[in-house]
Amino acid sequence: MKLTIALFGITREIVGRPTLELTTPDGKSVQNLLAELRQQYPALGKLSSLAVAVNNDYATDDTALHERDEIALIPPVSGG
Repeated sequence: MKLTIALFGITREIVGRPTLELTTPDGKSVQNLLAELRQQYPALGKLSSLAVAVNNDYATDDTALHERDEIALIPPVSGG
């Protein structure tokens, strides 16, 4: 399946673009996706936390991904 992932904040800087297209086998979970992305982009693994949204809802590690899902990587945010 082909996944399109929107990147925000530091994740955009690490990958070097605002979206990432990834072709992967069917049946991938959020946890599998993060493991694959951390392998391709080791700096993602250094982030203190990284949330994943699927279809505008925060996803758990076991959330299954499908080809037409809207996926976003949301880095930790700080503010004052």
